[in-house]
Amino acid sequence: MGNRGMEDLIPLVNKLQDAFSGIGQSCNLDLPQIAVVGGQSAGKSSVLENFVGRDFLPRGSGIVTRRPLVLQLISANAEWAEFLHCKGKKFTDFDEVRQEIEAETDRITGANKGISPVPINLRVYSPHVLNLTLIDLPGITKVPVGDQPVDIEQQIRDMIMQFICRESCLILAVTPANSDLANSDALKLAKDVDPQGQRTIGVITKLDLMDEGTDAREVLENKLLPLRRGYIGVVNRSQKDIDGKKDIKMAMAAERKFFLTHPAYRHMAEKMGTPCLQKVLNQQLTNHIRDTLPAFRSKLQTQLLSLDKEAEEYRGYRPDDPGRKTKQLLQMVQQFSVDFEKRIEGSGDQVDTVELSGGAKINRIFHERFPFELVKMECDDKEMRREISYAIKNIHGIRTGLFTPDMAFEAIVKKQIVKIKEPCIKCVDMVIQELINTVRQCTNKLDCFPRLREETERIVTSHIRDRESRAKDQVLLLIDVQLSYINTNHEDFIGFTWYPRNVVPQVIRKGWLTINNISIIKGGAKEYWFVLTAESLSWFKDDEEKEKKYMLPLDNLKVRDVEKGFMSSKHAFAIFNTEQRNVYKDNRFLELACDTQDEVDSWRASLLRAGVYPERSSNDNFSMDPQLERKVETIRNLVDSYMAIVNKCIRDLMPKTIMHLMISNVKDFINAELLAQLYSAGDQGALMDESQEQVQRRDEVLRTHQSLKEALAIIGDISTTTISTPMPPPNMSYTRGQRPSPGGGRGAPPPPNRPGPLGPFNNSADSPQVPSRPNRPRAYVLLYGSVGQSMIVCTKSKGLIHTWITN
Repeated sequence: MGNRGMEDLIPLVNKLQDAFSGIGQSCNLDLPQIAVVGGQSAGKSSVLENFVGRDFLPRGSGIVTRRPLVLQLISANAEWAEFLHCKGKKFTDFDEVRQEIEAETDRITGANKGISPVPINLRVYSPHVLNLTLIDLPGITKVPVGDQPVDIEQQIRDMIMQFICRESCLILAVTPANSDLANSDALKLAKDVDPQGQRTIGVITKLDLMDEGTDAREVLENKLLPLRRGYIGVVNRSQKDIDGKKDIKMAMAAERKFFLTHPAYRHMAEKMGTPCLQKVLNQQLTNHIRDTLPAFRSKLQTQLLSLDKEAEEYRGYRPDDPGRKTKQLLQMVQQFSVDFEKRIEGSGDQVDTVELSGGAKINRIFHERFPFELVKMECDDKEMRREISYAIKNIHGIRTGLFTPDMAFEAIVKKQIVKIKEPCIKCVDMVIQELINTVRQCTNKLDCFPRLREETERIVTSHIRDRESRAKDQVLLLIDVQLSYINTNHEDFIGFTWYPRNVVPQVIRKGWLTINNISIIKGGAKEYWFVLTAESLSWFKDDEEKEKKYMLPLDNLKVRDVEKGFMSSKHAFAIFNTEQRNVYKDNRFLELACDTQDEVDSWRASLLRAGVYPERSSNDNFSMDPQLERKVETIRNLVDSYMAIVNKCIRDLMPKTIMHLMISNVKDFINAELLAQLYSAGDQGALMDESQEQVQRRDEVLRTHQSLKEALAIIGDISTTTISTPMPPPNMSYTRGQRPSPGGGRGAPPPPNRPGPLGPFNNSADSPQVPSRPNRPRAYVLLYGSVGQSMIVCTKSKGLIHTWITN
């Protein structure tokens, strides 16, 4: 054995592995183990069979190992095998073991060469084995065969990576000697997850099949592609030997003879072969378990602490106790009430950073969605003016009115107020939906009692629907109240007496326009920054408004359409003087252009507000006389002013109404009446019937908790102070292929059997001495190691520390 006093470590891990396999994936612990990785036909199965001394693994062409095989070798006086999925059944015939592996593989993966990451646990007891735990993984393949999926290579790689990426896993990289080591898939995968090579052990198979005149001496001497743990060569049985049922003992004797007689390997024969590999793996796994034991114990303790509270609740649990059911019903309803209030009112504890809670979403509806819906209901400006014009004409009838009629204003305002009903009802619907979603989220904690969750959702949702009709009636009442009386004395209303002196702002509009009818000699069409006020239209060189080009008074101006030119991409309109005077310099009209027709219409509307009316058109449906347009503009501004008041009032009252009639009422109902409603719903005992998932969860937590306690108790009995064989030092490259002698020359590194890179010695008395000249004090090596192509040696002499760097 590699470690006296530590021989119980591997059986301990085997015991833990079985225990945690039995309780499923709830205890995600990385148990120390060895994963066997290699390509198809690399000889992985033969290596494992040599360990056992029996033929027990499936063989054939293509991919044979299609599920991970956790092989636990245990030294015992008798020989038999056991499967974890066939507890209590002993297999003494290893042909039956092979058949059981094939049957269990097909049970999960089918017979179509598919693969599965679900492992098969096999335990082999034998007097011919050392304690060892290995995982035989599917061989790396390149091309799918049969019914295998096209991504079979990636699937196998992903499965292998699940095992070897764990820091607690040693990697046994198997590579045949008759292939190029630089292209080894096993070594490439190992290097991806273990770049320092601290967990990788190389195995070279098929040494007897190399071409005549070639050998793998440099590989086995760890010179070609160095590994921290080195390489071990083995010679397996050939296919002819397997078909001929050649005994494994005879094969191992032939392997021993091969290494003793081969001129390239006989000097290292004691370090080669299956027995040596088995001893090295036993020693390395034992050391690895010892090294990872503190972190493993810490992880066990962490998981045990996380389950303590839940296990304490389940311990002594009696599902059919009426007193327990009543108490738990009260606790569940109270917790539901607290969760609902926290989600609505907000809470500082357990803040959700992924999505908005119910209260935050309702706040967004009140202050973002609802105002947006109100804005969407605003009428089109052109349609509004047409309606106002018709209202004025219909009120005057056959007569020509001299004053702006109040009735037209009131008729238009009431029509606009009625349109508010739709967004108000939509706001109530959105809040109701969020309340129902919040109830469902809060009942997620009642999953373990399906009937209780179902009844709770039904009762609370029914109450919300009952309050819905009342809330909508109250909201419609708010609209009716606004329709019942148009308050033109409101302090925020501009009123007829204020218009137009104060209602028209000093600046009505600003924006870019192109003047088309400037002479070609002066540069043709040019873009300017225009500013429209109630008295004038000015344009500037740019939007900084520092250099004014011209200011045009609005007196006697009108607007008319301009047909779009054949080669022009812009839409235009013209301003002209009704008294046939020049508008701008020598021009009788000013032709202005925009990029879109919408911009033209917008500018025409702004000019109309400033008192610049369109030219009368023969195909207009309503009069365009200046007096009527002035009345239309007056009522248009009055309607805007009054609707701003109404919208402000509705935006303020809607959240208050919904909060009072819906949200606060639902909270009070849950606090005061939900429990009584549940009691009146039927049998309380049936309400508290557990789901099957909850029963399984309770059993799983208790079993996991017990297994963790047992595991910690077992580990607590193991002493981790035993000195183990240290990891080999990093492999060093020497110039011109020369290795220094053990004595070394001046500045030579210490012997290679010292501890790892930059590893400290236990005491200076055991440290190798740096060669010294006569009368020079003794120096002791404290640290040494390699960085790239350089060696670093740290020494101590007479209390001073010196650092040596050699190439």
